[in-house]
Amino acid sequence: MAESFGSDAERYDRARPRYPDAVVAAIVASSPGPDVLDVGCGTGIAARQFQAAGCKVLGVDVDARMAGLARRSGLAAEVAAFDAWDPAGRDFDAVISGQTWHWLDAVAGAAKAAQVLRPGGRLAAFWNVGRPPPDVAEALAAVSQRVVPDLPFNPRAMTKQLLDGYPSLLIKAADGIREVGGFTNPEQWRFDWQCSYTRDAWLDQLPTQGAFTQLPPEKMAEVLAHVGSAIEALGGSFTMSYATVTVTASRTDGA
Repeated sequence: MAESFGSDAERYDRARPRYPDAVVAAIVASSPGPDVLDVGCGTGIAARQFQAAGCKVLGVDVDARMAGLARRSGLAAEVAAFDAWDPAGRDFDAVISGQTWHWLDAVAGAAKAAQVLRPGGRLAAFWNVGRPPPDVAEALAAVSQRVVPDLPFNPRAMTKQLLDGYPSLLIKAADGIREVGGFTNPEQWRFDWQCSYTRDAWLDQLPTQGAFTQLPPEKMAEVLAHVGSAIEALGGSFTMSYATVTVTASRTDGA
């Protein structure tokens, strides 16, 4: 699934939500300099935000299709799995990862980050976690259970959560950092924000979600029709509540 998002890289780049400026500002302010490595950079969504904040960003992604689109938008991007990537002697002031760190081995990822971070450099892995309105959430859960009955998670639990399902993911990331050593004690940051979606905008991004990236077209069409009807019943648009959750730590000087 981790390598399926590039099946429609243009849609991913167009439709996926950005990150709140406060997240970018907090990471930049707590890093010793402007050199940033974006792990799992995808199409460059987070990287472009860091560039706009004055950073020099290098992206690394396992998917050549995603990295190729990132390059076309002006980002320097290399194709590799992060734990096997060769930094070629380069080091960085921050290692960031948006929506990606859970695809890595938490210990191997932290170890590689420690290898390439300068003293005082910041590791920051962050995720957008959203909760749609109840009617949209229920429609998505119902059609998911019908069309994709073998999902490896409960779709109703997925759509009802905001942060409920994320503690284990955050704990795993923090434990990986602690196990590697050479970092300050990991912290968790949270930034709450909202985003308004029209029916068409929400249906545009739905196929980019991991549960649906490998779904056959006829099944995806059924999902979109069912969820679209629920949004139409709400008047054709809705507001999504998001929290951007971050696990972060700084490289210690003596490591």
